[in-house]
Amino acid sequence: MANPIENIIPNQPPVTQKKTDAHVLKSRLEWGEPAFTIIDVRDRQTYNEGHIMGALPMIMDGLGDAAAKSLAKSRDIYVYGASDNDTTKAAQTLRNSGFKNVSELKGGLAAWKAIGGPTEGIVESMTPAGNDDYNVVDRMKDQAANMDKS
Repeated sequence: MANPIENIIPNQPPVTQKKTDAHVLKSRLEWGEPAFTIIDVRDRQTYNEGHIMGALPMIMDGLGDAAAKSLAKSRDIYVYGASDNDTTKAAQTLRNSGFKNVSELKGGLAAWKAIGGPTEGIVESMTPAGNDDYNVVDRMKDQAANMDKS
């Protein structure tokens, strides 16, 4: 059976920019285009404290091999690290490993949080949401409050 919405919702073009602004990534998430992966190459402790919602943790050491085991080489990948240098190094490692559509998230997690992008993690779950912020704990509280009204 053919997909009934196949021609209604156009696909996003593949990642072609070496660097991506946080607004572009957020727009793509809001568009509902699931065919991409966000990789966080910071250390595991920092990742656990807070990261972009849905980002996969992968350490720099062995990054190319780890990504190759779980992702198609044609997959769109957005990567960020603890610094712009780490991000650039991770992106280059992925490109050298054969990944075609890799883009560095400019400004990393700080830029993402500055535009109210969704986050998750130990510290993030304890941080109250701002006007445009989104985190799982507050979303669950809102849902529970709304269910009580029904």
